[in-house]
This record gives sequence, structure tokens and C-alpha cells, in this order.
Amino acid sequence: MSDDYEDNYTYGAEYGTGDAYASDRGDDGASRDGGRGAERVFAALPPAQGRGFATSWWGLAWLKALEDTALDGQQLKQGRRLAREGRVGAVSVRPGRITAVVRDRDGTAYRSDVLLQQLGAGAWDRFLDMAVDRAGHIAALLDREMPPHLVEDAAGAGVDLLPGIGDLEPECTCEAWDHCPHSGALCYQVARLLDEDPFVLLLMRGREERRLLDELQVRSAARAVRAGDGGAREGADDAEREVRGVPADEAFAAAGILPPLPAPPPVPDEPGLGPSLDTETEPAPGIDPSALELLAADSAVRAHRMLLDALAPGHEAQPLPVGLTPRQDAVRLAADTRPEQRIGARLATGSGRPPADLDAAVRAWRYGGVAALAVLDEEWTPDPEHLERARTRLGEAWEAGERPTLRASGRARWTVAGADLQLRLDRNGRWWPYRKERGRWVPAGPADDDPAGALAGAADGAPDAAV
Repeated sequence: MSDDYEDNYTYGAEYGTGDAYASDRGDDGASRDGGRGAERVFAALPPAQGRGFATSWWGLAWLKALEDTALDGQQLKQGRRLAREGRVGAVSVRPGRITAVVRDRDGTAYRSDVLLQQLGAGAWDRFLDMAVDRAGHIAALLDREMPPHLVEDAAGAGVDLLPGIGDLEPECTCEAWDHCPHSGALCYQVARLLDEDPFVLLLMRGREERRLLDELQVRSAARAVRAGDGGAREGADDAEREVRGVPADEAFAAAGILPPLPAPPPVPDEPGLGPSLDTETEPAPGIDPSALELLAADSAVRAHRMLLDALAPGHEAQPLPVGLTPRQDAVRLAADTRPEQRIGARLATGSGRPPADLDAAVRAWRYGGVAALAVLDEEWTPDPEHLERARTRLGEAWEAGERPTLRASGRARWTVAGADLQLRLDRNGRWWPYRKERGRWVPAGPADDDPAGALAGAADGAPDAAV
């Protein structure tokens, strides 16, 4: 066998099945090595109602490999339902294999495994050399990100990180020969883990996080020493010398003598209190002290939120926030501050809505911000391709006999016959649930890529869940 890949069929044979498998594991995400190679065990995740299984592009690529490999779409649909209902137990991730106990709706437990070929020593050498050449790749991994250019550069070095068609091989005690509902449910659950930490995929490919980072550090240090010993900087031309900044090798060499940066000051637990404008002095004509107090309090809340966002890992890679229109910002202000009735009426006027409509807009904002407001306010006309894709998705979202009767109620809206529930499709292909309350349609939950999941969340949630 080529050193690009290793045999992964020797793992897991010593593991038992059933509840004992899940019960002897440690904390969520714990790593251990009992002679079988690195292993991480993740506690069972809660049901995934009202959300997709993956939002990152690499998590979606994982699901695409599953869906392109499986021959029976009905089996995958059942697996997606089992995962959404929280029927996947603790997930063990080891080089070449993921494992979990999955329970059918009748309570029967099956041990399910999915195998993924490990990378061999030669492939890992090329990957590490490539990552050391591009410091941004190391930074991305440390931020729990897997940017497309990292995967593309790895592929250029002959290393396929993400699985492709046929790479996810199932094994299950139900003895199905293809991806069964249990292995499908396991893969859908692992997509949620990958969203949070791409090192889960690298462990499946054969390298545990700590070992991988240690090897990257050793190679980076060796490269800096070689560059210094060879006098690489002596041959630099004048233009290069005039570049502003500090060369990476110099910064690395000085790490042991420079004092560490001071820790940032702690973030306050709560936003600061705004000033009180209730004084004996009469306000100037046209000035409403209560409204000014509300705006000051909102400014403190927004400043606190911006500070938390700025200190969050990966903040520098996030897109700039989109500016709000006055109508949108009036809804945001009402959602964030819960103003008294008199100020709420002014915000309703600023948003161009009657007070009753502002309540629905506030609920939409809390479920999905600007995107949810657009679904509430706008009725768009999908082109034939969008419409056909939506109808196909509606047809595939439920098992035979379980699909509710849906009737078209607009150009991108479907109402459940016999129930005060509705699905609305946005321009990005996501489904938003609505519920009829006191004769008007109001948002009933966040968006979901799966129309069945969106509708289930609306049916289970309380009418005032977002308020």
C-alpha cells in the first residue's frame, strides 16, 4: 500500500456494542489513548430541531460525500430523522473510524461505524510542509477554521483532506450492505461536530490535534534555524529590506526574550448603566428624556456586545456587519430594549408599522435579524428552477404517509391544510415556519434547511417562544 494512505480496518475490533459502549466513556470531547491510538469521545448531542446539521462549508462537504455515496435516499432520510430526534449516542472519533450507538424509534440499539481512509506518512509530510510554508493555514486551524485555500493547497500537494464519493464506508450491526439509517444518523451528527472543530476530521485522517501542532512547531523552528544559518536575509535586495514589519523568523527567534503582551482587561459582566435624565429642570421643547435614556441604554448594550464580538476567536475573519435602514433599526431597538408602551408606539411609527405589526416584526428579528424581517415583509416570486427545487425538497422531507397536506398560499408560501401553520421560502433556499395567531401570520421559529424540521419546530414551540 502507498504511504499516502494507511489501512484503517484494524481499529475498533475490540469494542463491544450496546449501552456499555456509551457508558464507559469520559467527558465530552475527552482524548485518550489506551493502546488503540488517539481517541476523542463526544457526549450525545441534543435533538437538532430548528437547525441544519452543518453551516460550515467543510461540514456541508462532509454531508455531500455522504449523500453522494449512499445509494438509497430513503435510508438517509430515516437517518436524518433519527439524528434530528437525538437518537445518536456518544460519538467516538479515532483514526480511520467513527462509532456510536444509534437507537431506532422502537428503542432497538445498533452499533454503527463509518470508516474513512487514513493518510499515510508521506501524505502527512507533504501536508505539514505545505502548512509551514503558509503561516495563515496554521492560524486558521488554531481558530478552528478550515478555509478553502487550505484544502486547495493540500490537494495541490496531493493530500485530500475532505472525503469524496465512496470514501465513507459504513459498518452496522443491523447488517445493511449500504449506508443504513444508523450510519446515516451517525454521519449527520458528526457534521455538527465538524462545524465546531475541523480537528475532528484531521483525527479521522490519522493525526491527533496535539501531535499535529507539535509537528508544525518543530518544522517551523527548524526552518527558521536553517534560514538564519544560511544567511538567507543577507541576500535580500533593498526593496525587500524596506518592507515595513518584522520578518517572521526574527519574531520567532525573539519570542524567548520579549516580555509577553499584557492580558486584556476583563470584560464587564453587564453593560454599563445609562444616565438618568429625570431632573427638576424641564427639557427643551421637542426633547423626550425617556427616549434619550432608552437610546443611551441601547448604546451601552451595543458597545458591550461589540466588545464581546471583538474578543471572540476568529473575529478578524468575520465579515463587516451590514448597516441597517431606519425601519430595520427601529425593529432592532424594540427587540433589544423592550420599551414601555409610549416609546414602543414611537418605534412602531419609525418602523412604518402599526403596533400589532411591530410585535410580529420583533419576533422575526429575534429569530433571524434582517433575513427574518425580509421573509415577514416581502413576498417574492421564485423562478421556475427555484420553484421546482422547492417542490422537490418538500416532497423529500417526509416519509411516505407522514407528509402533511400543503397548499400553495402565495408565490413562495405553503400552508398546512387543517392547521394554522405555514412554511415560507427565502431567497437563499431556507424555510421559515409561521403560525396564525388572532387572524394574522407571525414568525414561529428560526430558519431551517429542512422544511420538515422547520415545521416541527413551529408545531412544538409555544406561541410566545421568542418574545
